[in-house]
Amino acid sequence: MSRAPLCEVAGVVEAPPDRVGRLILTVGPGPVGRDNAWLYASNEGTVEPYGGAAGSYGGTAEGGPRRFILRAPAHTMTIEVTGATLAVQGGWWYRGEHTVEPHPEGTLLIHRVFNVAERGRWAVPLANRFFAGLGDRTRNGFAEGLRRLGLELGCGTRLL
Repeated sequence: MSRAPLCEVAGVVEAPPDRVGRLILTVGPGPVGRDNAWLYASNEGTVEPYGGAAGSYGGTAEGGPRRFILRAPAHTMTIEVTGATLAVQGGWWYRGEHTVEPHPEGTLLIHRVFNVAERGRWAVPLANRFFAGLGDRTRNGFAEGLRRLGLELGCGTRLL
């Protein structure tokens, strides 16, 4: 991706990259849950209707082998898995990428948010008041995801 991210946040997961990657990067056709598109499952790791906590989409992934459509009650998003990166894209402008990298303490997990609007890119911040506080909301949501990841893998995590 050649554009600079709107925001970026990272954290360390005290588990090997292959273990973290299996959880973060595993996406296949079927229900979203503990063994499929884990980032988009509920905090309990079960499929549930949209309307739960932020990041709890539930739904079903279709397609493959590296690009899928996530259909949930309130929206549809594209999921792409390329190497060590899982990207989701939806709506007019949003693209979020999670990248798994080696780190001396285990794994470095990086989350970046991009404005990928093809037309009217300049209008996205004007039309979307969501950008006010985007960095803080992204950081807080990522911190909660790190906490869940640590619980799921039985290891420590820390926000950078």
